[in-house]
Amino acid sequence: MSSTGELRHTALDALHRVLGATMTDFAGWDMPLRYGSERDEHTAVRTKAGLFDLSHMGEITVTGPQAAALLDFALVGNIGGVKPGRARYTMICRADGGILDDLIVYRLGETEYMVVANASNTQVVLDALTERAAGFDAEVRDDRDAYALIAVQGPESPGILKSLTDADLDGLKYYAGLPGTVAGVPALIARTGYTGEDGFELFVKPEHAVELWQALTKAGEGVGLVPCGLSCRDTLRLEAGMPLYGHELSTSLTPFDAGLGRVVKFEKEGDFVGREALREAAARAEQNPPRVLVGLVAEGRRVPRAGYAVVAGGEVIGEVTSGAPSPTLGKPIAMAYVDTAHAAPGTAGVGVDIRGSHEPYEVVALPFYKRQK
Repeated sequence: MSSTGELRHTALDALHRVLGATMTDFAGWDMPLRYGSERDEHTAVRTKAGLFDLSHMGEITVTGPQAAALLDFALVGNIGGVKPGRARYTMICRADGGILDDLIVYRLGETEYMVVANASNTQVVLDALTERAAGFDAEVRDDRDAYALIAVQGPESPGILKSLTDADLDGLKYYAGLPGTVAGVPALIARTGYTGEDGFELFVKPEHAVELWQALTKAGEGVGLVPCGLSCRDTLRLEAGMPLYGHELSTSLTPFDAGLGRVVKFEKEGDFVGREALREAAARAEQNPPRVLVGLVAEGRRVPRAGYAVVAGGEVIGEVTSGAPSPTLGKPIAMAYVDTAHAAPGTAGVGVDIRGSHEPYEVVALPFYKRQK
């Protein structure tokens, strides 16, 4: 929300309305939920290409001689080890180890980084980084208004983008970013997708967003590119087994509870916020494994939702964190944290309590969907 309590609008707001988007309040932003059929938008990303407005994501720039040292102290990852032009998935935790947010950090230069936070947590992350910057020769800057963010995702996305830029897309690895020009617009071109498909994220000045969106739309006309809303983004990331803050991740979980202990780098130099609590969480997880995040595939048609109990033998053995119909699998699917005794793929007798009825579900390994390279 803005300080007045009104919804924030992206630079593409008027264009979404012209395209007939159904809009929704998402973390204080008025965002497109869908333009037409969610299933068609989802399928387009899996088979052709989809265009997303992600300008609600929060960009925070960290600069200065001690920018790397600050980020190494403030976050759980080894950010100083990220080479210029590369990106890293990481987390910011509280002193007690609880996850404040999961982040992507881009190293833009020797002493310049961009931290991208989830829309719902940007202020929390900004406040935490600002507080943790005390004593470091580094500046933390709120750059939410400096960027619009447009993503093009799907198997046709490299071809679409290549027709609009001479940047070296073939040399752009997964989890990297390079400055370039797309359709005459200066952009940071990143490749960090959240759909399970290949794709690119374009960080541009807000005043260039409409021009870029229209150029991408025109370039994708012949190959089936469609505008996509947040609804299909959610089913795409769910099929790809990617966590969503507020569902699979929260302050009540440490990275080890979430099965993402690999992002915590104890070997990096110096202290970092949450180190002691996370050491204890790692030791606890070793001795007494926490619930495991698994995939569940419905045998019937009823869709599980976040918060529904996972059951076996009349006992509650876990909880659904995300659930939706899967357009790719043609069945309802869910991610859920379950007791380790019931976490192995193929475990028999597992169900989800949907309004008092125990619906049978198959336990599967995540992700549900993996693209063919």
